Amino acid sequence: MGNAHAYPYNPGMQERIYLDNNATTQPLPEVVEAMMPFLREGYANPSSVHQFGQSARHAVECARAQVAGLIGASPKEIVFTSGGTESINLAIRGMLKMNTGKRHLVTTAVEHSAVLSVAREVASEGYEVDYLGVDSNGIIDEEAFTQRIGEHTGLVSLLHVNNETGVINDVARLASIAADRGVPVHVDAVQTAGKLPLDVSDWPVQLISLAAHKFHGPKGVGALYVRHRTRPAPLITGGGHERQLRGGTENVPGIVGMGVASEVAQRDLSQRRRYVTSLRDTFEAGVLKAIPYAHVNGAAAWRVGNTSNISFEGLQAEAVLILLSEAGICASAGSACSSGSLDPSHVLQAMNVEERFAHGAIRFSLSHLNTQGEIDRVLKVLPGLLQRLTALNAPSS
Repeated sequence: MGNAHAYPYNPGMQERIYLDNNATTQPLPEVVEAMMPFLREGYANPSSVHQFGQSARHAVECARAQVAGLIGASPKEIVFTSGGTESINLAIRGMLKMNTGKRHLVTTAVEHSAVLSVAREVASEGYEVDYLGVDSNGIIDEEAFTQRIGEHTGLVSLLHVNNETGVINDVARLASIAADRGVPVHVDAVQTAGKLPLDVSDWPVQLISLAAHKFHGPKGVGALYVRHRTRPAPLITGGGHERQLRGGTENVPGIVGMGVASEVAQRDLSQRRRYVTSLRDTFEAGVLKAIPYAHVNGAAAWRVGNTSNISFEGLQAEAVLILLSEAGICASAGSACSSGSLDPSHVLQAMNVEERFAHGAIRFSLSHLNTQGEIDRVLKVLPGLLQRLTALNAPSS
């Protein structure tokens, strides 16, 4: 008989300071508690007509209403997916497939890789794709945006909050330009939900992607807001699930968890936002005071309050991350590192950040679960870690 504990989770011996919340967040206790009954006794298929199945269906629909409430939508406009990446794929591919005569996609050079990967794929299939540039603060060039949208544009896909720098784009303004020309808009709001107020009535957009694990829900579940009368073609077919937009039996425990996380995020948004922004500002001020060769990327732009992308001039991000990890501090590089690649983040390249800064960029992303004590601890150990690297990089006499 197999050992149920054959693969125990081992977080390591030392206390951990987690500053990688843009990668994923810790599920809240109430989220986990809400999910557990549906992993144990409430396992019925929500498509079954018996009472057992319909109890699961009721839980899914309650969660749909909770997610809709987070963004001011109607529950009927929420389609559950496996996460942000699938939501993005469904939005972009689904809309381009429906707009068969319009084979032009407009996006930006600073999108998440989920968008850029789809854009490259559709380009290889004969679509014209425009990647809009940004200024030195990471803000989309509005004039170029206006010029690129034409009668053959089938979709615009825009990032609201940049996952690397936290820079916020004026989606309402850009979407209005597109709407005036009858062009549908998809917004990647994966890093927005739970951090900024989000109301679909403020944005003239057709589709918005969300991911539960970015706001203290479970991994493996997301949602796509599909505005009333918008009809993307499904990517996954089979059965009539999710208004025939996403085939497959619903992930009931995950959906329930996303619903609870949405409700808590909406309820506590203002308080969390003030607290986390204060922590982030204290952290940045401390780093800049102690480390003269540090530079905050996107500092002059409107940014989400939890994200700080800091370059350490002349250093390599991978080396910095290793020393941070050894000290029990979790952060990330500006972008996922590909094996053998020393290229800096595509976001920082688009912002024309000089290479001596771009190679040493670290993303510190906070949540309301972080404490001032943790920030003080990082500020205490970080200068010494960087001094070790600087000494190693210094030319020998």
